[in-house]
Amino acid sequence: MSKRELGRSGIQVPVLTFGGNVFGWTVDQSASFSLLDALLDNNLNFIDTADVYSRWVDGNQGGESETIIGNWLKKTGKRDQIVLATKVGKPMGEGKVGLSPRYIKEAVEASLKRLQTDYIDLYQSHDDDADTPLAESLAAFDALIKEGKVRAIGASNYSAPRLAEALKVSKDNGLARYETLQPLYNLYDRKVYEEALEKVVTENGVGVINFYGLASGFLTGKYRTKADASKSKRGESVIERYLDDRGLKVLKGLDQVAEKHGVQPGQVALAWQIARPSITSPIVSATSLQQLNELAQAATLRLDDADIQTLNDASAWK
Repeated sequence: MSKRELGRSGIQVPVLTFGGNVFGWTVDQSASFSLLDALLDNNLNFIDTADVYSRWVDGNQGGESETIIGNWLKKTGKRDQIVLATKVGKPMGEGKVGLSPRYIKEAVEASLKRLQTDYIDLYQSHDDDADTPLAESLAAFDALIKEGKVRAIGASNYSAPRLAEALKVSKDNGLARYETLQPLYNLYDRKVYEEALEKVVTENGVGVINFYGLASGFLTGKYRTKADASKSKRGESVIERYLDDRGLKVLKGLDQVAEKHGVQPGQVALAWQIARPSITSPIVSATSLQQLNELAQAATLRLDDADIQTLNDASAWK
């Protein structure tokens, strides 16, 4: 498995990131342990989670994903074999939200406890916090790095102007900078990233670990007609968002390239992202070992220039 650096952090990761949002949501602890074991077997050792996963599930409080990962780390003793990323900032109840220095200090301790580790490889701002000066948040993150609790920091869901501003604040004040960005990006959702964010990350050497790499499953080819909405709980929302003329054109391009290589459309969709110079490691999830093995194959799929042109044309947004 080839490796890439997260920005300028010195941290090397595989070309695919596993999204831990499924742990404690659509996958219970036992199945999560099996997936984590299989990830290492496939050399996919970069795991991304967040404190808020999976607070949206009835009966959950948030922290379920981190807790499961922590239990697996305790059971296996394999902390040094994985690169672990988590996030802070989304609402966790009772005023626990945002990126104030006080809350960052409180939240990191809670995450470390749940993860049963004494350090986090990549600690990310889950959302921009316009109510807290960037310099204050970045100073708090900088302190965590100096204390050895965090190795590097990243940003998620930041606009291009705010990311550029944050990088300037770090430089001007001698503070740790965001080494990564976590934006929405896939073959269908291209415009926002390519229009403005890509220029900022490229000019500043920021790594990109994009989410929704398979567009909630649409790019696997699972949803091709309105009748396919019944295939999953999120089927209706996926079809409403992606099943249009452009979406069908994207699927046609994926089918064409997939047939050429004898692989699945979802594998092609991820390989296209991996091939884009500004992308470091797309985030993708799986709920079964079969899905995981298919994803692992995407990490070694090499598309040629003609393949990439076919997909670019099929998904063109301008």
